[in-house]
Amino acid sequence: MYRSGATLGPLIDSDRHLFTSESVTEGHPDKVCDAIADAVLDDVLAADPSARAAIEVAATTETVIVLGELTTSHLVDVEAIVRRTVREIGYDDPGLGFDANTLSVTSLIKGQSPDIAMGVDHAYEERSGADPAELGAGDQGMMFGYATDETADLMPMPVQLAHELCRRLAAVRRNGLLPFLRPDGKSQVTVAYGPDRRPVGVRTVLISTQHDAVVDVATELTDAVREEVVDVVISPAQRDGEIRLLVNPTGRFVLGGPAGDSGLSGRKIIVDTYGGMARHGGGSFSGKDPTKVDRSGAYAARWVAKNIVAAGLASRCEIQVAYAIGVAHPLALNVDTFGTGQVPDSVIGAAIGRVVDLRPGAIIERLDLRRPIYRPIAAYGHFGRSDLDLSWERTDLADELRHAAGLAGATA
Repeated sequence: MYRSGATLGPLIDSDRHLFTSESVTEGHPDKVCDAIADAVLDDVLAADPSARAAIEVAATTETVIVLGELTTSHLVDVEAIVRRTVREIGYDDPGLGFDANTLSVTSLIKGQSPDIAMGVDHAYEERSGADPAELGAGDQGMMFGYATDETADLMPMPVQLAHELCRRLAAVRRNGLLPFLRPDGKSQVTVAYGPDRRPVGVRTVLISTQHDAVVDVATELTDAVREEVVDVVISPAQRDGEIRLLVNPTGRFVLGGPAGDSGLSGRKIIVDTYGGMARHGGGSFSGKDPTKVDRSGAYAARWVAKNIVAAGLASRCEIQVAYAIGVAHPLALNVDTFGTGQVPDSVIGAAIGRVVDLRPGAIIERLDLRRPIYRPIAAYGHFGRSDLDLSWERTDLADELRHAAGLAGATA
């Protein structure tokens, strides 16, 4: 069932296309920062749904710095939020070099620029007299959404499995099944695809997990990760023959978290989205209120792409939406079904235009984004989260899109 980790095997396979994605645990230093940023955002939105926030976080040994812009009527206790979040993740021991009880917290938050606020509060269309009161986009940029029918959650198989492995690492640490694990960790999954671009199965799994100093990596840790993590997450049917498994290939991972490597929010955007299988506009999500189209536009694009696949209009779909700061209506919409569409991409694009309102205000209202819902998705991906009821993961547009594209009958 497993090949030796020392056996490299072919880097290029003439019969298979290999694709790799990664994930990180909630204790990874960058994800600690994302969690803090979204915890601050949730605290604000719970009291003031109309707040504007663009929170950034940096962390290193025994230090957290929170900065960015925040406009709200709510009095935010940043230090308390930081300590609570870090403690929930599992950094509550001085021996870890990053302890919720003793770390230093510095807040450098300021208000939102009035020049930006003016364009968001009153969009270009409103100011030019073309439309009534509109909410303008909080920034310029292009956002991408993606979906594929290769998994039940309509996500790429490599990143979905990578997330599940990291969530399992956290679970066995928290429930005491593997008490020698520490919060920091990573996974990486390589999946073989056939000539038809359909997944054949997992080829390679890499797990790097922080651990107590007394654990023997070569035997105890490797065996435990294989049996309690990899074998639990990846079934025999999901494997392309024998898996090559690598566990902590450096041989030691005791010093971790922000004490081992400084962290920064917004630095794991490919982990947050599709594991590199689809394009990314460049903007991060965590710490941003939904007027920032980096977040709301990307969520809407995933919602549309997922509904297109759920409707049977295509087996793969990527959506791009472009915005201008202070302008409500998108500048452009692009649809790419990679040759899998049941109708031309232009027809699907026209159907989206008839069914979905992609102005920021409409997205926020339809997906109900002014709520404290962001802290749980700061780790393990913002998409494909069947463990959470996320509005942008629903397939409530599928039948309407199918009808608008001229295909008869409802989806299954």
